[in-house]
Amino acid sequence: MSQHPAMWKQPSTHSSFNDHATFPLAQTQRNSAISHGATQHTQQPLVTGTSVLGIKFDKGVMIAADNLGSYGSLARFRDIQRLHPLGKHTLLGVAGDLSDYQWLKRELDSLLRQEEALSLTDSHPSLSPSNIYDLLANLFYGRRSKMNPVWNAVLVGGWDKNKKESFLAFVDLLGTTYTAPTLATGFGAHLAQPLLREAYEAKAGIDGKGPLLTQEEGEKLLDDCMKVLFYRDARSINKYQVAVITEEGITISDSKSAPTEWSFAEGLRGYGAQTQ
Repeated sequence: MSQHPAMWKQPSTHSSFNDHATFPLAQTQRNSAISHGATQHTQQPLVTGTSVLGIKFDKGVMIAADNLGSYGSLARFRDIQRLHPLGKHTLLGVAGDLSDYQWLKRELDSLLRQEEALSLTDSHPSLSPSNIYDLLANLFYGRRSKMNPVWNAVLVGGWDKNKKESFLAFVDLLGTTYTAPTLATGFGAHLAQPLLREAYEAKAGIDGKGPLLTQEEGEKLLDDCMKVLFYRDARSINKYQVAVITEEGITISDSKSAPTEWSFAEGLRGYGAQTQ
């Protein structure tokens, strides 16, 4: 119980000011806890990014994502880069809540700086794409288990220098993980993934043992898929970037747009009586 004079012969109150005077009451531990409230977690993402697409080709991996950050149904931010390089041979393509994406970038960049510092002092090996993927899988599952998920779905693409092969994998807010030669998040998993699989299997075969797509074929395929998503996904925009990860390093393109055709809309008619 507080012994401040202002509290004498008065009922305890949660207010930080005395009703009978002009000076603040002494802050007790109880009042401080109530004023700060309980620990709160994100219940629903606010500003979000939509689909991310990824595909393996003969020399590495390609990942594409548009530049839109949607505030609900409002196309609010139109110049957001959702492709983030980690080191020289690993890249993240992130969908979902953009504030969690910013937090994730800071945490991973800090980790990579520590790893680079260690590599200068001894023979500490650099983190491979699979190492970063394992880290994210454990992080996402751990946060999910605490009922405080990271509201993102991530594609991890890169080139493994030790195995001399490309790497492409998926992890989401539930800690769900898997790898495949073609991957997509969001609406892209429904609209673009069938197109990616069809083109990949047409050349490499269902077992994937045939020749892979070339870089030019992969870029054209991703351009076509991003155009389909712009047509069909209300949370997309016709402004996107494509990242190429090979043994030489990472290249992220400038923002570009796919050619679209809307003349068919002139013949569309809605329900009800038509006046023309």
